[in-house]
Amino acid sequence: MNYTATETEAFCRDFKARGLEGHQVDILLCPPYTSIHAMVSILDDTPVCVGAENMHQEDNGAYTGELSAAMLRDAGCSHVLIGHSERRQYFHENDEGVNAKTKKALEHGLTPVICIGETLKERENNITEQIVKTQLLGALNAFPVEDIKKTIIAYEPVWAIGTGLTATPEQAQDIHYFIRTVLRERVGADTAELIRILYGGSAKPGNADVLLSEKDIDGLLIGGASLKVNDFYSIIETGDKLSK
Repeated sequence: MNYTATETEAFCRDFKARGLEGHQVDILLCPPYTSIHAMVSILDDTPVCVGAENMHQEDNGAYTGELSAAMLRDAGCSHVLIGHSERRQYFHENDEGVNAKTKKALEHGLTPVICIGETLKERENNITEQIVKTQLLGALNAFPVEDIKKTIIAYEPVWAIGTGLTATPEQAQDIHYFIRTVLRERVGADTAELIRILYGGSAKPGNADVLLSEKDIDGLLIGGASLKVNDFYSIIETGDKLSK
């Protein structure tokens, strides 16, 4: 919940002026609903993708305040975040709802970025793998392999977001490897290697290189650092260097 449409326009113009062509990494921005049109309008002639931060699982109906997958597609979105840790924490979203939203996103040609991750209490109780596996398989429940191929997974250690605590690259890699292992069991080794797993725990310019250097970390889900053009662009440049 940052940036009005006017502020988004200013951000996008500054961002675009840095040069958005020829990067080795894929770039996705997910603004608030009210800023989607402004962002799409300015970045439409660039390779940058635009996504939404949430969506409803029904096509239409009496769900005041909600937006459907078709509405997001019509607004210019290609991706959508589903099950973000803040949606789970503050709005009590569960794995069943994440599954329903993921299914609807795929039906409408949106790429779902499915967020999973454990809280500090769950990590302290040594049930991180149990939580992550349950959330992952719950999100993908009953999906054919061909649909799972179209998803992106984002691991968010909730305990490392805005708490002052930081997951080490080794800790992040360990869970990413575990997620990849669960995916291998679900869809086979070859498909599991194709699915992108992003890391979303306070990624910033100072740690982007060591995180992206880990074998099973395919990209970053960036929070606060994405609000500052200099920081965000710096992370993109780091990704470029490591992709060469």
